[in-house]
Amino acid sequence: MLREVIHCRGHENVKATHKSTLEFTKEDHLTPRGDCILCIEADKGINDLSEEFKAALKTGKRLLIRTKVGNLVDEVLAEGSPDLILDHEYSMVVRKSTYIDGRTLAVRANKAARDIDRRVVELLKNPETVAEVELIILDEGKP
Repeated sequence: MLREVIHCRGHENVKATHKSTLEFTKEDHLTPRGDCILCIEADKGINDLSEEFKAALKTGKRLLIRTKVGNLVDEVLAEGSPDLILDHEYSMVVRKSTYIDGRTLAVRANKAARDIDRRVVELLKNPETVAEVELIILDEGKP
C-alpha cells in the first residue's frame, strides 16, 4: 500500500468554506481569504512526496485523503491524472474539478473544504490542534 502521512496544525482563520477545493499548506500563516485551507505548517508539500507515490497518482489511481483530528476522522476520495504536474514546494490542493496546476494533488474529489465535518473544522480553528492527514493510493485504480 502506498501511503504518505502529513502532520499539520490549525489556525484561528481556518474557515474551510470553499466549494470546490481543499488545501493543506506548509505556510505558517493563514489570512481570512484562505477559505480552502484546512491546516497550516504541514510537514510535507507536493515536492516532498515520494516519486513512487507521485507516479501512482499520474496513472490515475484513486486517492483516499483521511484527516484525523483527535478521535474524529473525515475522508475524501479523489483521483490522480496523467496530467498532474505535482511540483509545488508548500501546497497540496485537492479539487472537485479537473483543473490542474503545480499545486494540484488530485482531481474529481467527492468533497471540498466546505464538505469537511464541521466538528473537525471547529477543532482546526485552534492553533494548538494537530491533524494527521493520511494520503493512501487505492490499488484498484479508477472505479
